[in-house]
Amino acid sequence: MKSQHTISNIDPASFRIIYDLYFEPVCVFLSYYTRDVAAIEDVVQDVFVSLWEHKEYLEIQYLKTYLYNAARNRMLNYLRNRENRIALLAEWIKENETVEASPDCYDMEEFSVILRKAVNLLPDRCKEIFILSKEQKLTYQQIADYYHISLKTVESQMAIALKRIRKYIASFLA
Repeated sequence: MKSQHTISNIDPASFRIIYDLYFEPVCVFLSYYTRDVAAIEDVVQDVFVSLWEHKEYLEIQYLKTYLYNAARNRMLNYLRNRENRIALLAEWIKENETVEASPDCYDMEEFSVILRKAVNLLPDRCKEIFILSKEQKLTYQQIADYYHISLKTVESQMAIALKRIRKYIASFLA
């Protein structure tokens, strides 16, 4: 039995109403997490794209709660992923400072190539999970649901991936 608050079968007209009603308030809500307007708008846009793409499968009891929670979770994932990239870059810079005469100039293309090689050396499932998390921006829970595995398995695979990537980058720089 569906409550009167349950939303399902979203059509283009109702989606437009939802978008117009909630886009700005959700952006304001995310400004508590970051002041990066572009990141906020990207995250909120992703939430609405996901809502539209999964409209046939979703039965949302409280739309506002769903949108705010989805936006918060995506923003936290975005910030975590950004921090991971910053940490990898900081490690790269630290290693290069001892090698390079000019610490002000770093080759981001070279770093990207090394990072891509490190990712490609991961075991298949580990690599797939890493890519879904870092490049596709899926949450760990979404990845667990996609592969029908536990959240702990996803966390474990991500820990393995990050450890191996850091080790590869460090060994490459040695």
